[in-house]
Formats: sequence, C-alpha cells, structure tokens
Amino acid sequence: MKTKTIFILFIVISITAIAFSKFSFHKNHDEPWTTKQLMEPTELAKIIRNGSSERLYIYCIGPSGLIKNAVDIGEGKNKKNIEKLSNEVKNLPKDAAIIIYCGCCPFENCPNIRPAFTLLNEMKFTNHKLLNLSHNLKVDWIDKGYPMNK
Repeated sequence: MKTKTIFILFIVISITAIAFSKFSFHKNHDEPWTTKQLMEPTELAKIIRNGSSERLYIYCIGPSGLIKNAVDIGEGKNKKNIEKLSNEVKNLPKDAAIIIYCGCCPFENCPNIRPAFTLLNEMKFTNHKLLNLSHNLKVDWIDKGYPMNK
C-alpha cells in the first residue's frame, strides 16, 4: 500500500511539474523587445490624428491592413520581406522613430513581429517600437475607429 501511494504521489508531482514548466516557458519566453518598446494604440492614433507623425516611420509587417501613413512591407515571416524592411530603413538615422506592427493575431502566436523587430535590433536602431496590438488589428485598432489608409 505504501509503495502504491508513493507511486501515485510521484505521478501527480511529475504531471504538475511538467505542466508548470510548459506554462512557465510560455509566459517567460524572451522577446526581442522590452515593455518600454511597446507603443499603445491610443498613443499612435493620437499622434496620427494630431498630424505630428511626419517624422514617424510606420511599417506594416503583416497581412492585416494599413494604418494611416504606414508602408506595407509584407509578412515578416518571409525572408524577402525582412530584406525589404532592411532596405526601407537602412538610410534612416539610428534614432529614427520607427513603429512596426502586424495585427494578424495575438503576439504569442504571431510569426511576423519577431523577425522584423530582431532585424531592427541587429541594425542598431535605438528608437523603434512595436505597436501593442495584443489581440489583433481589428480589435485593438479598427474597432476603435483609429485612422486607417483608405
């Protein structure tokens, strides 16, 4: 009886440890951006609406739609589009205000934002941000009536 109890306890602890490690890995996944490098949609919408976005470079690196004044790069998961982004920004000052966004899905599932943000890090930009579309472009931008290209 004692051996059976120890075995059951071992199984329960093992399953709990596996579940916790998968949850912890997922939540602690190292991202190429910091929380300070996330720009809230309300902030960008305000900048665009005030007409003060002339020194702001906005790049769409996903399939979701074009925010007003954004340049369509194409999906960041494709190497040719990462090369296109590189060519677009290569002559910008390293402190240029660059915003990238995708908006196809929640960040944790997005295949486009990490390659694009990593590229900007590797190119030594110092003022680049990721638009914080934590759900998707529709929910976090379009449904709120924020400016889109027509």
